[in-house]
Amino acid sequence: MIDIQGITKSFGSLQVLKGIDLHINKGEVVSIVGPSGAGKTTLLQIIGTLDRPDSGTVVIDQTDVTTLSQKRLSDFRNRHIGFVFQFHQLLPEFTAIENIMIPAFIAGMSKKAARSRAEELLDFMSLSDRARHKPNELSGGEKQRVAVARALVNHPAVILADEPSGSLDSKNKEELHQLFFDLRQQYGQTFVIVTHDEGLATLTDRTIHLKDGQIRPEAVTPSE
Repeated sequence: MIDIQGITKSFGSLQVLKGIDLHINKGEVVSIVGPSGAGKTTLLQIIGTLDRPDSGTVVIDQTDVTTLSQKRLSDFRNRHIGFVFQFHQLLPEFTAIENIMIPAFIAGMSKKAARSRAEELLDFMSLSDRARHKPNELSGGEKQRVAVARALVNHPAVILADEPSGSLDSKNKEELHQLFFDLRQQYGQTFVIVTHDEGLATLTDRTIHLKDGQIRPEAVTPSE
């Protein structure tokens, strides 16, 4: 479902990615781990079309995103890729359900359809009673679940998560991690997760180890 071939990326004289080849299947939950500076977030941003590689190709759902114009890239990103960050990045002036609906409006979904989809996701996440609360009225775990719902609203091909549980306490971390697998079971959702959390990495289908801008061949391992 995602095919990455020969990805390189430099910032000035610093080469961050040095020829990344990676295939991710539909419905996989994959973690990317490695020391700071290994290139994890850069790789995630390139997969997510937030940055372009210097060379190589990224194919998502049979579309080579490295060939798209900026406008087509923006449209593709909105419709096919969902993002979850360490800090929820919800808009404070909008309620939970409004935050979830915003990407759907950008994609051209009707208000009725967007609300129906947002309500479905809030119900799945046991947050229906928090739909009309603004972010400052939600707990950290609730805000992150709303952020996950926002990422899912347009039925994306893949969810990309960058340290999604990094700001949560142990209980909320476990609940968020379980949510990813519940979403995979319910919707067949694909996840690619950059994490320093060893507990999460061991749960995923595969763990990709990055070091010095390269995938360590001996350490692309299925999780037990």
